Amino acid sequence: MSKRVLLHVGTPKTGTSYLQDVLYRNRRRLAAADILYPADRFDAHFLAALDLMRLPWGGLEAEAIGAWDRLAARVRRHHGTAIISHEILATASRMQAGRALESLGHGSGTEVHVVLSVRDLVRQIPAEWQENVKHRQALTYGAFLDQIQDPRRESRIATWFWGVQEIPDILNRWGHDLPPERIHLVTVPPMGGPSQLLWKRFSLAFGLDGLDLDLEAERANPSLGAPETALVRRINRAANRELAPADYRPLVRELLAHQTLSRRTRSPRLALPPDVHPWTQELTQSWIAEIEQRGYDVIGDLHDLLGAPPVAQYADPDHPAERQVSAAAVDAIKALLLEGARLRQSEQQLRDELRETQIALERSYLRPTYRLREKLVRRLQTGAVGRRLLAGYRRARGRSSRSA
Repeated sequence: MSKRVLLHVGTPKTGTSYLQDVLYRNRRRLAAADILYPADRFDAHFLAALDLMRLPWGGLEAEAIGAWDRLAARVRRHHGTAIISHEILATASRMQAGRALESLGHGSGTEVHVVLSVRDLVRQIPAEWQENVKHRQALTYGAFLDQIQDPRRESRIATWFWGVQEIPDILNRWGHDLPPERIHLVTVPPMGGPSQLLWKRFSLAFGLDGLDLDLEAERANPSLGAPETALVRRINRAANRELAPADYRPLVRELLAHQTLSRRTRSPRLALPPDVHPWTQELTQSWIAEIEQRGYDVIGDLHDLLGAPPVAQYADPDHPAERQVSAAAVDAIKALLLEGARLRQSEQQLRDELRETQIALERSYLRPTYRLREKLVRRLQTGAVGRRLLAGYRRARGRSSRSA
């Protein structure tokens, strides 16, 4: 049974991709310090989270069956500290959270801690809409804002958004059976701060201070500007019916959004509309007061949650500058052309290799020794004794096919 488990449950867009990349790549170094990060693939904790919550996710939920139980079993077999991290755990119900905690040893002697990384709504709201767009959604930014501000919160968009962003509610679901000193909030620093400050806060929360870890990021979830996000939304509207989800991820999300359009850093950034800003401030102030009253361990500054003041020049992604969208579209077309050329070259290389294999096979058939063996096999197959000899020969060679 693990002595201590640190369970990081979100929230999305708080440096989680970077954190998980560092933990995954440093598994051996962590193990040397008796810290287990139980993952045999980079998305192991994502699959476990899907399994725990029975979430549909473009077919991946079938691959995830049993993943949480396997993960929890590895944690229980470890006798030191274990770390689990995935941001979609933030949306787990109280019952699912209870099952997770129990499976990790809570109530059976294991000291379970919950870690929640949090960021201001001024950045979270546009980031969540952009993530929706990068996952095939064609909803306008205005419609998204209307749905998340609706007090009823009945839409699918609003249910998901508040499930992973309403900090007091997440802490209620995950921390209702834990003492406040075992609940840790890591606040994301404001823009413009020291580049390693967020990692320092994470390392304090997870007890990684003093460990020599490789902090170079290999995986990230880069952001797009307003015109680039508008372009992806238009692509979704035009192509979703014909483009299968299995093709959308590598072509649109990875190739276009992450590898191409995210490099256009001079375009207007996606931001919170100034008229929405007062609503976020009022809501955040109420969260800060509630968190302070509960007495959780805060790593950082709760007032980081207030975010930056309203932007002076707001770029509306629902009505972008068409010249900027066109420029982004040219870069997208170029990327697709280069990818098409690469695939054609790969296809031609495979064709050449196949042709060489066919020629080599034909040549082997023309050899006298092959024709003699073929003639002998045919003769042996005509009689019972010959068939037994062939069977013995094949067993001796370890062959299961009918060819000699």
